[in-house]
Amino acid sequence: MKRITWRSLPSLLLLAAAACSGEGTPGSDGKAATKAAPVAFGVGAPAPAYSATLLDGDSVSLAGLRDQVVLLNVWATWCHPCRTEIPELQALHTKYADRGFRVVGVSVDGDGDEAGIRDFVKEFSMTYPIWRDPDERVSALFSVVGVPATYLIDRQGIMRWRTVGPVRPGDTTLVRAIESALAPAPAPAP
Repeated sequence: MKRITWRSLPSLLLLAAAACSGEGTPGSDGKAATKAAPVAFGVGAPAPAYSATLLDGDSVSLAGLRDQVVLLNVWATWCHPCRTEIPELQALHTKYADRGFRVVGVSVDGDGDEAGIRDFVKEFSMTYPIWRDPDERVSALFSVVGVPATYLIDRQGIMRWRTVGPVRPGDTTLVRAIESALAPAPAPAP
C-alpha cells in the first residue's frame, strides 16, 4: 500500500471533490441512486468513537479519556514530517498535563513493527501514550488522508481543532484552542 503524506493532500482533496460532485451512481434499475446523508464531522461535531491498543496490548479508547482534553495525533515511524512535530507535541504534553490535557499518539505502522515503534519512541523521548492501529481504522473514522494528522477533542468529546501536516511550534490557533478547551466551564445560571 502506498503511504500518503501531508504533501499529497491537495491532490487527494481534488480527487475526492471530483468523486463527490456527481448526482449519484446508477442503481440496479438504471436510475440515479440517492446519496446517503453526510455524517457530521469536523470542528464542533462529536469526535468518532475510537479504540485501539497500547504497545503492551492493553485496550484503550477515547471514551476512557472523557473529562480530559485530548490531542489525538496520527503518525507513523516512516513519516518524516511526523518527526519534526514530535518535540512540539512533547512540549504541549508536558506543559498542560497537570490541567487534564493528554497527547495521544496513534501509530499507523503495520503489524510486526512494535520493536521499531518502541525504538522510535525512545529516540524521540516521547512520554505520552502511544496507541497502535495497524489496520488504520483511525483513518476511516477521522477522515485521515495523510499523516501526520492531529485532532483536539474537548472534555465532552467535541472536536475543537484539527490539522493535516505537522503541528508547528507555537501554533497560536492550537494554543488558543487548548486553552479554551481547558478553561473551567461557566457556572450555570441561577
